[in-house]
Amino acid sequence: MGNYFDVFLFLATAVIFVFLGLWAAKLVRPALPNTGKQSIFECGERPFGDSRLKFRIRYYIFALVFVIFDVEAIFLYPWAVVFRDIGLAGLIEMLVFIGILVVGLIYAWKKKVLQWV
Repeated sequence: MGNYFDVFLFLATAVIFVFLGLWAAKLVRPALPNTGKQSIFECGERPFGDSRLKFRIRYYIFALVFVIFDVEAIFLYPWAVVFRDIGLAGLIEMLVFIGILVVGLIYAWKKKVLQWV
């Protein structure tokens, strides 16, 4: 039962800190509303046109491929840290992993997914 109390205490402290921080920010911040502050804007510019524009799917695929390879590259860091401890089996597993990434990269290259325009 003690573990549950510790978790409850941690969550209660987190909630108190959140509401305490919001309350302190409300007390400190200046409250001078005007039409300029309450207007809708995008990056400091007035919006124009329709917000539902058609984008080419290639941009999304390019971003998705980047995210996939970026996240997979993160797995190389823990492997490098414990490289001496895992031995030859770890080396072979990582070579297979990198081989799969290379095959995926070659496939994306052949499909011309990596061309921006």
